[in-house]
Amino acid sequence: MGVLARVGAVDFDTCHLGYGQRLVCATIAHVGMHANQLSVTIQTVRELVGEQFSGWASQPIPPVRSEGTVNAIFRIGDRLAARFPLQPGDIEATRRWLLREADAACELQGRTRVPVPEPVAIGEPGAGYPLPWSVQTWLPGTTATVQDPAASQGFAPDLAEFIGEVRAIDVAGRRFVGRGRGGDLRDHAEWMATCFDRSGDLVDVARLRRLWGRLRELPRTATDVMTHGDLTPGNVLVSDGRLAGVVDVGGLGPADPALDLVGAWHLLDAGPRELLRAGLRCDRLEWERGKAWAFDQSMGAVWYYAESNPPMSRMGQRTIDRILDTENRPLSATH
Repeated sequence: MGVLARVGAVDFDTCHLGYGQRLVCATIAHVGMHANQLSVTIQTVRELVGEQFSGWASQPIPPVRSEGTVNAIFRIGDRLAARFPLQPGDIEATRRWLLREADAACELQGRTRVPVPEPVAIGEPGAGYPLPWSVQTWLPGTTATVQDPAASQGFAPDLAEFIGEVRAIDVAGRRFVGRGRGGDLRDHAEWMATCFDRSGDLVDVARLRRLWGRLRELPRTATDVMTHGDLTPGNVLVSDGRLAGVVDVGGLGPADPALDLVGAWHLLDAGPRELLRAGLRCDRLEWERGKAWAFDQSMGAVWYYAESNPPMSRMGQRTIDRILDTENRPLSATH
């Protein structure tokens, strides 16, 4: 049986189509993006919910069309969202990740003005689906992949505020570990070489190699702060041009303070981007390192998702174009 955690105090009457995704009637939630990707059908989800959380069995359970790359998402009535990891993995490792994601969401509760999902339950494998899965509260709003906030003068300060609020959370002795985004840029040399090799028909590789040669040498001088870790358009919710919520919070943790500046490049045009920089008082080095992390993420998205998830590939291309635009302009030292 699944484990029921808790249901947060949310005004469910205001919840509507959130996570920016559109409800669809397809029986399969996702086109394959990864090797051996798991398929998740409506029937599978109905069986899992009915067997493990019978109190929700009478609720409508439609799938959600998403540009996300990690989970298949299904609504459970108006209140909840069920999330099913798409990549095969070890059962216990997946459970640990879901529990970490729940812990991260709990740590963020009340720390930011905009809402984040509240953990509700962890489901167990069954009905042909081989991994644990999670249930969260459903947030109002539309993802930035659908409602583009790029030119919004209001969204940029909202995002700066969120980043600042996350940075203000005590790291409590935690430090960045591993070789992922948020550590040492130079650790990504092999990955970036792969990206350049795979992107020859998609971008100006020679120019981008030169740019990476500069960005990867930017020194790291700041100590770790808490970061969301993945402020991409699919992970932020927008309503009337303002930030309405942030999802996929499992990556919350200590990292380079510049890491969450990827949101400035993925989400904002030049004018609003400068508003975000001013709101966070970024100096030149921090701003450039944020650009470097956005470049690193975007180079992977462009080629890896070119056929399987075109919106993600286009996000990467758009971010790279924004970065290249700034390479021809002088940078102010501070704000």
